[in-house]
Amino acid sequence: MPIFSRLDLHEGLQTLSVLQWVPVYVILGAIPIVLGPYFLIFSDLWPLSVIMLAWLIYDWNTHSQGDRRSAWVRNWALWKYFKNYFPIKLVKTHDLSSKHNYIIANHPHGILSYGAFINFATEATGFSWIFPSITPFIATLEGIFWIPIVREYVMSMGVCPVAELALKNRLTKRGSGNAVVIVVGGASESLLCIPGSTTIILKNRKGFVRLALKTGAYLVPSYSFGENEVHNQATFPEGTWKRFLQETCQKIGKKILGLNFCTFYGRGLTKGSWGFLPFNRPITTIVGEPLPIPKIKDPDKETVDKYHTLYISALCKLFDQHKVEYGYSETQELKII
Repeated sequence: MPIFSRLDLHEGLQTLSVLQWVPVYVILGAIPIVLGPYFLIFSDLWPLSVIMLAWLIYDWNTHSQGDRRSAWVRNWALWKYFKNYFPIKLVKTHDLSSKHNYIIANHPHGILSYGAFINFATEATGFSWIFPSITPFIATLEGIFWIPIVREYVMSMGVCPVAELALKNRLTKRGSGNAVVIVVGGASESLLCIPGSTTIILKNRKGFVRLALKTGAYLVPSYSFGENEVHNQATFPEGTWKRFLQETCQKIGKKILGLNFCTFYGRGLTKGSWGFLPFNRPITTIVGEPLPIPKIKDPDKETVDKYHTLYISALCKLFDQHKVEYGYSETQELKII
């Protein structure tokens, strides 16, 4: 009986570790957004709002030009339980030398990029042990860093804005041995992330290649096998929602084009139930061979296209080498749109 109790406890902690992930950002964001104005206008605690605002102004450039990484936060036991829920694994195929800087491009985006987060924003899968002397910075939307408290939380994990200024700073101003991680497909790709799909958005995503050329950072392909398998997805017909939104927005003088909507679902708090938790299915992120990139101050279109083509070739090779091992057929191809 005690053995079963321990197993149930571990499963419960794993579920809670995943369940808390998104709500924590919502709660931390709501504290300054809701309580800040309330304290300022209706409470004797208004100095707290003033201090918070003053700190945000004073510290405004840290997320772009500085760093507030915490080894303690990255090593929280919480992330170990999170990793074990799926489980998530990080695998290297080649060493990354500390003599260079890198742009690790990750695919696919998935619904919430669980693999990229756990592998690069925490030490749950042992990034520092697998790639010693390499410091990872996973890039995300800059808007997150405009919210007090939330920005402190994400910066403690080595998260930075996916903006050229922030990325160039980490690739040119901090010596060597740095790696910025970019989930290239972005939120648009999440609409394609249904189980069994190997379609990624990459054909016209060339900004990360241009950045590599400007900084001389080596390009590294990486693919998270299983990322698309942890949620089911239903995409609503474009015409219905587009027509509804256009009719609505016409009333306020705005027009919305090209919108598409989906919802995702998975398991509930107990196995076999329905809910929004991801399914317990393994995610394995394979990090491929670095592609050497020359440093060119102002690369022309032909040069960018050349190295973009080389990158796609390297990514397809990585996918083909490992697809059978992680559940795809020998004939399955990586579809790039």
